[in-house]
Amino acid sequence: VRLVESGGGLVQPGGSLRLSCAASGLTADDYCIGWIRQAPGKDREGVACIGGSDGRTWYVDSVKGRFTISRDSDKNMVLLQMDNLEPEDTAVYYCAVKDANLPYSFLHRLTIDHWGQGTPVTVSS
Repeated sequence: VRLVESGGGLVQPGGSLRLSCAASGLTADDYCIGWIRQAPGKDREGVACIGGSDGRTWYVDSVKGRFTISRDSDKNMVLLQMDNLEPEDTAVYYCAVKDANLPYSFLHRLTIDHWGQGTPVTVSS
């Protein structure tokens, strides 16, 4: 499995960014794909994931209502639309896959099987 992120950058508080993840090598639908982030000096944190078989979406409370995860199956892309960004969203964002559609494990236990290289997001004025 290969995951390649793009779309990070610098944005002012209240602004928006869209992250993209190009996924290849996924051979079955039983997975959860999404985003994990790591802020400077902090532990990694689950952000959002989407089920490969059912397309259901899951978010951690801190991003609900501000972030939207979606999937373009034809292009094997996973997108994270981030709106109303806050300085606390500053982190390196990693595209990640768990080889089972278990969103709780993905978001809260971070039992991830495949990682991208990460893309930095900085929210600052």
